[in-house]
Amino acid sequence: MTTDPQSPKKVWLWWSSGKDSAWALHQLRANPAYEVVKLVTTVNQSFQRVAMHAVRVELLRAQAAALNLPLEIVNLPWPCDNRTYESAVRQATETASAAGVEVMAFGDLFLEEVRAYREALFHPLGFETVFPLWGLDTTALAAEMVASGLRAILTCVDPRVLDESFAGRTFDPSLLADLPASVDPCGEQGEFHTFAMAGPMFEQPLAVTAGERVLRDGFIFADLLSAE
Repeated sequence: MTTDPQSPKKVWLWWSSGKDSAWALHQLRANPAYEVVKLVTTVNQSFQRVAMHAVRVELLRAQAAALNLPLEIVNLPWPCDNRTYESAVRQATETASAAGVEVMAFGDLFLEEVRAYREALFHPLGFETVFPLWGLDTTALAAEMVASGLRAILTCVDPRVLDESFAGRTFDPSLLADLPASVDPCGEQGEFHTFAMAGPMFEQPLAVTAGERVLRDGFIFADLLSAE
């Protein structure tokens, strides 16, 4: 397939529902070389929640609508091993090439093994991979996100490294000031996960509140609910 060298490359953005995905979208939209045409999210089929972030699918759909982008949901069984995950991903991307999609994008920051895994999965399928946030200083990045008006809620925290009271808090200057020095400001080591609800990438903000906190599989989850 040949493409116009002047036209932007069509991109699927692998969307966790969190702040890093949102900022990756913001950066991609600012780059004339790329056109994000779809968000892709893995969902725990048994519970109908975003994998690891545990966000309800209805909030995920509302998020995509507020971003004015179509959403591709990749349903995963629970539990799910790597082989099953990779098979589901390959099946989901079967239509991408036919639709002119050349690039798979991710919001990863610095975990080399994660990047290598994604490249090993997608390059043999014929897709370029891009990481718009790769290598950025996470302290400066977190501050830039907050200063831009991006807001997110912590949906999941690892209680081994962060107090459970952080689950349900807003990712804002106060939270950044309260994070222990041992915790990455963007949570890239898995210390916390978020749900983005406002910022320059949204056409309108989402009204979301944090419900009860529960301990599950060793993590503290805050159940997010629509406030509308």
